[in-house]
Amino acid sequence: MSSPQAPEDGQGCGDRGDPPGDLRSVLVTTVLNLEPLDEDLFRGRHYWVPAKRLFGGQIVGQALVAAAKSVSEDVHVHSLHCYFVRAGDPKVPVLYQVERTRTGSSFSVRSVKAVQHGKPIFICQASFQQAQPSPMQHQFSMPTVPPPEELLDCETLIDQYLRDPNLQKRYPLVLNRIAAQEVPIEIKPVNPSPLSQLQRMEPKQMFWVRARGYIGEGDMKMHCCVAAYISDYAFLGTALLPHQWQHKVHFMVSLDHSMWFHAPFRADHWMLYECESPWAGGSRGLVHGRLWRQDGVLAVTCAQEGVIRVKPQVSESKL
Repeated sequence: MSSPQAPEDGQGCGDRGDPPGDLRSVLVTTVLNLEPLDEDLFRGRHYWVPAKRLFGGQIVGQALVAAAKSVSEDVHVHSLHCYFVRAGDPKVPVLYQVERTRTGSSFSVRSVKAVQHGKPIFICQASFQQAQPSPMQHQFSMPTVPPPEELLDCETLIDQYLRDPNLQKRYPLVLNRIAAQEVPIEIKPVNPSPLSQLQRMEPKQMFWVRARGYIGEGDMKMHCCVAAYISDYAFLGTALLPHQWQHKVHFMVSLDHSMWFHAPFRADHWMLYECESPWAGGSRGLVHGRLWRQDGVLAVTCAQEGVIRVKPQVSESKL
């Protein structure tokens, strides 16, 4: 273990300058920009829908935005715990109802219910804390990996895969589907495994990640909301890595999602997302994750369990 470095303004953990406002992150201007309907009642709309159901990270991020609007500016979220109880319908907006469960001198708790068609699809509790310095501090050490400037982004990697005639023939639908997605976050995998080596993968992965566009210093609560959105991307898939050469996913959804926020960070600066799956079984998978600032400070810890139902892979006949 090592002692965490003291947070600094700007942190020096990104290579991006501060562009003008017209380049602001779509996560701030659209995805996490809730419409107030009444006191503690908000409506959220959708930006990126990866499948027939809503992206879980969007619901977590929007719920945290709603909760943050009901607390004072001098408190910050330190944890949230969520359950996905129904699939989200991408054809209609989501209503977020906030309950002010407790407002204390040090900690405040907010409960959020996301509703569609009159039924809850998601419930969440978020806890906020007044800043309280403490002499007791420690953290794990950040993994040693190449910096993001030395790595290829996902778009470039997919383009390389598509240029390989063998891979293009074997995985055309998957590769083209990924290439067509307009994901509002940037990703640079660390040591991406060739598709030909899927049989030797461990349930671990690391990638550099940041929001597309500019967010700026701003309110730390907004950076936490963006991190909540980011944290769900490719997270549960970590549990599939040792098995994807044998099994094809039939059904995979998140059941719950938890986050703990440790230190200030900027979600529009590169952060290392370290993901691992310590266990899978019973048609479920468990994943743990850590978001590291580029200066080595542990900013966020995540955990999630999800349903994973698979079918055997059917090998193509060579006759």
